[in-house]
Amino acid sequence: MQLHQTSGRWRLGLALSLLTVFLWGILPIALTIMLQVLDVYTLTWFRFAIAFVLLSLYLGAKQQLPHPEKLYSTWGMLAIAIFFLALNYLLYLQGLAYTSPTNAQVLIQLAPVLFGLGALAVFRESYTSKQWLGLAVLTLGFILFSHEKIKIILTAQESYLLGNMIIIIGAIAWAIYALAQKQLLQKFHSSTIMVVLYGGCLVLFTPLATPQIIFSLSPFHLGILLFCGLNTLIAYGALAEALDHWEASRVSAVLATTPLITLISVWLVSWLFPTLMAPDHVTILGCLGAVLVVVGSITVALGKKRLQ
Repeated sequence: MQLHQTSGRWRLGLALSLLTVFLWGILPIALTIMLQVLDVYTLTWFRFAIAFVLLSLYLGAKQQLPHPEKLYSTWGMLAIAIFFLALNYLLYLQGLAYTSPTNAQVLIQLAPVLFGLGALAVFRESYTSKQWLGLAVLTLGFILFSHEKIKIILTAQESYLLGNMIIIIGAIAWAIYALAQKQLLQKFHSSTIMVVLYGGCLVLFTPLATPQIIFSLSPFHLGILLFCGLNTLIAYGALAEALDHWEASRVSAVLATTPLITLISVWLVSWLFPTLMAPDHVTILGCLGAVLVVVGSITVALGKKRLQ
């Protein structure tokens, strides 16, 4: 089987990767603001609706919409991917409502790690010694970052601990979805898979959502809601394009810096607009833990053996 070859335009790949990092880094802030006026089901429904409609229009204009008969043979794997992607979106939002943007973004870094470990078992991939070292550094980072949260968990309401558990389960759900998508990529293009997944998730959330409430939102919240909807489409589109120009390991290493963007963004927003969002108090030990999570993720991404 012929393997995909990058275009070699690494500068474009880097720029697109940084765009994805920026969009994913500030997304938790936008979601936190919207959770003040919308329930998790309606917010998630709108995000999938925007992504599905716009991607369908794009593929329709290029005459690349998937034919149902071609999807029938993989309906089981598609169902798994749809269910766990929807579950990830829902649980991440629910956990975010109970914790904070920075906390959620660091914990969700478990998702690609669990995906990598799952690939070891499912696709019989292997880790190098450098990757195992990166996994150890990442684990240490999680411990240090979580250590400062222990006092908060012990003194605050049980909802904070519940939020952490929900996000971890959401990370597991994402890893299962990613494994299913990786298998589907053997038969379909990524855009074909995503339009089906967006449409499937949209159907799942339609009975739970109350779209009419959107018409009562202020112009400010409508703008933030539109950003949340476009974020998924643009970020994933930039990521897919980045992988066409740059090695996947390099792109993954850049994406691992997302928690730092969230940490900086939360501090900046809370400083400029203190009434909009409360600052997320992270100690020096917590910051060190977040940095180790990033360093560990980068090491895992870049530690793969090069093909000879």
